[in-house]
Amino acid sequence: MSASDNTAASPVAGETTTLAPRPLGSAAPEKIRGALTRYRALAYITGVWLLVLCGEMVYKYLLLDDSSTAPHWLFYIGQVHGIFYMLYLVFTIDLGIKARWQPMTTFLTCLAGTIPFLSFVFEHNRTREVKSAFGL
Repeated sequence: MSASDNTAASPVAGETTTLAPRPLGSAAPEKIRGALTRYRALAYITGVWLLVLCGEMVYKYLLLDDSSTAPHWLFYIGQVHGIFYMLYLVFTIDLGIKARWQPMTTFLTCLAGTIPFLSFVFEHNRTREVKSAFGL
């Protein structure tokens, strides 16, 4: 980028102003890379457990005649997904802060862990965006 690329015409005739380069983010690329790795891992884990939870719901409420006859261990699937979803929220917000996402982007990415298959789609798109924005 040359010095001439960094100047713009001022509204006052004959004056020019120098534009400061816009910072890509407040965090170092190493910190963003680490936050992205944590986010990606939890997006996959949360997505898989959400699919398991959906399968458990179908089995328990559609295939069984009486949901009280369901195996006791099925009770824990929702709790495990909930724990991983809370971690997903923490790591998504961490990445959103470090990558300087807009609040709505962070919010929608957080919600992606509640809709089956959407966490995989968002993970792919957010990873591509962060990698291209920060040269990772």
